[in-house]
Amino acid sequence: MYYHYFGLEEAPFSISVDPRFLYMSRRHRDALAHLLYGVSAGGGFVLLTGEVGTGKTTINRCLLEQLPEGTEMAIVLNPTLNPVELLATICDELNIEYEPGNVSLKALTDRLQKHLLSNHANGLHTVLLIDEAQHLGVDSLEQIRLLTNLETNTRKLLQIILVGQPELSEVVGRPELRQLSQRITARFSLEPLNLKETSAYIQHRLKVAGVSPGRALFDSRAIQYIHKVSGGIPRLINVICDRALLGTYGRNQSQVELSVLKLASREVLGEQKDQKTRLRGAVLAAVAIVILAGAYVLLNSEPVPPPTARPAVIKVEESRPEPSLPAMLEPVVRESTDTPTTETYPYTRGYGSIEVAQGRLLDAVGINSAAGSACQRAAGAGLRCESQRLNSWQEFVEINRPAVLELLGEDRFVRYLPVVGREGERLKVLSNNEDMMVDMSALGSAWTGNLHYLWNPPPDFSRALGLGDRSKMVYWLAEEFARRDGGSRRLADLEFTESLRQRVILFQQMHGLTADGYVGLNTLRKLTEGIPGSITLDSPSLQSSSEVVGR
Repeated sequence: MYYHYFGLEEAPFSISVDPRFLYMSRRHRDALAHLLYGVSAGGGFVLLTGEVGTGKTTINRCLLEQLPEGTEMAIVLNPTLNPVELLATICDELNIEYEPGNVSLKALTDRLQKHLLSNHANGLHTVLLIDEAQHLGVDSLEQIRLLTNLETNTRKLLQIILVGQPELSEVVGRPELRQLSQRITARFSLEPLNLKETSAYIQHRLKVAGVSPGRALFDSRAIQYIHKVSGGIPRLINVICDRALLGTYGRNQSQVELSVLKLASREVLGEQKDQKTRLRGAVLAAVAIVILAGAYVLLNSEPVPPPTARPAVIKVEESRPEPSLPAMLEPVVRESTDTPTTETYPYTRGYGSIEVAQGRLLDAVGINSAAGSACQRAAGAGLRCESQRLNSWQEFVEINRPAVLELLGEDRFVRYLPVVGREGERLKVLSNNEDMMVDMSALGSAWTGNLHYLWNPPPDFSRALGLGDRSKMVYWLAEEFARRDGGSRRLADLEFTESLRQRVILFQQMHGLTADGYVGLNTLRKLTEGIPGSITLDSPSLQSSSEVVGR
């Protein structure tokens, strides 16, 4: 790849969302602050608008990562729905079950209100985020407004965030939607980057990709040109810079020249311009033909009575009948089977909130208490929520715990997929009230490497243990090895002895762990797999999880 030619470790201008390349301009920080304020304000609407490619998805990603603990998030990515379909989608996102034969506005609203009241009673805050909201119809927007009427005496039960292109502001400004407009508590318009921010944006991405200090692949003239032709839109900056570096590599040059940039920008933008030109030309030609034909008829024909048949017209868009039952309800309508279904790319079947995904995971292991957040529920049952960044599926297999995978799809939104079992290279996941078997390879391109898992640590565990340490944890460790060895003599009491260290090394060697004699997280996880009642992907209780979650 060309980036090795420039001494870079990876491509710096990929259009995929990678948190390491995140550049927060002043505008992006202000937009995020408005969203966070709106979420914490409790109730009403928050509005974020911006042109295509200005970074709205980046802001949404940052918002999801900074939501307060105890927040349940529902994300609607396809808002081209009628009010019933929209409510059903929200219920699916929040894992609210409803009767397939009773899909009506009242039935869905009642289920949603009951769920929101339950969340409120348990100290959970519920947030609904609708992306591409400019596509919402007036009826759907009015239905969304009515959801803000769900409240207690002290606060609204649902916070709604609308994200969309600039025309969204025009939509909510219509007279018939004035009640919705008056309930917007925070709004922000995300503008393109200015010249200074464009320069900082390019340098930031090059630095993350590993550019050598002091090396300038784009000089000031090049950056000025990039800002001019891109309009400061980050997505266009990425594509133009990527093409320019590729062209510079092809010419065996060390710095991007203006001529290469102009060629790159024509490749990126010229094609769109040519399409518009061809379309405009086709329309003008059609109009000219119609005018000439009309003139010919007027000049060469006798007057005739008006025709009884209507003249033919060109249909711009065929109207389609509204489906009686939305397709996205099918997972609920389908009858459950004993054999899990197989999915090749289940990203869209994950959950928009890690809180919901972890709650499903707890249901699967039989923890049905509804008090507090998911991790508080886990702690009450002796489990701990742990998060870790992994580099391979092998590390996931070694952890061997029920977990939530963090996935990043083609729409660049993060989704969370609960994993409750494993059979070789296939994972058993929970999604939309059904079990699925998924090949690890099918998740490879979507998994970010982030893992959120549950495990049952020993009592009093707080840090790694080594020779000479004194704690109750040392006593537990010696007791566990005595149990495994079938004897009653412990190798230590409260102090970590050399005998205990040698036993730890033997255990680590047997299980392919780093044999250093220290009892850290990896050693402890492997050690607790053998304890009766331990929660692992192989646990019998998890293999019957479909009964637990009520398919």
